[in-house]
Amino acid sequence: MFSTRMKLALIAGTSAVALISAGCSSSDSDTSKAATTSSTQSMPGMDHSGGMTSAPAASRSDFNAADVTFLQMMYPHHAQAVEMARLVPSRSQNQQLITLANSVEQAQAPEMQQFSTLLAAFGKSAPSAEMNHDMTGMMSKDQMSKLEASSGADFDKMWMQMMIEHHQGAITMANTELAQGTNPDAKALAQSIVTAQQTEIDQMNTMLAQS
Repeated sequence: MFSTRMKLALIAGTSAVALISAGCSSSDSDTSKAATTSSTQSMPGMDHSGGMTSAPAASRSDFNAADVTFLQMMYPHHAQAVEMARLVPSRSQNQQLITLANSVEQAQAPEMQQFSTLLAAFGKSAPSAEMNHDMTGMMSKDQMSKLEASSGADFDKMWMQMMIEHHQGAITMANTELAQGTNPDAKALAQSIVTAQQTEIDQMNTMLAQS
């Protein structure tokens, strides 16, 4: 009899433990799922609908396809010019060239922000700085590698020759915008690029002739 009672007690105790364990497991699982869901939903920048980030709402309509193309292409074009300009101080001893490179960076970096601002006003996504080396006036990866590896007078000559070609490409794109674009701000930027970069081309040609 005593043995039977002990067995019943042990069975009852085991069942109770199993029930408690199952309840805790279910509660822990629910808590874990809730925490995961909460964490995912609160992560900034996450799009839980599975879609891509949408373009900003347009606040202007006074533009055409030529304006958009000009701004989107000129952004990475300027980005490479700024990259080239930043190579100069550590590779050249020519103070005139160092000053010119600084002018290029100081002019073109703010213009990149203007391109982005205008594109946002047109309801277009932010431009990409990814280099399209087939673009007019853009230096290839090999050319950039050679420029980075050079220094002194060799660097100065190579840099100016490349920047002249780069500027000429920018002027070509700017002239296309002046001929085909309609947005007054984009066209004003294009005219500024033509004027400033032609002046710098003339300066670099003079410096090359004197070297």
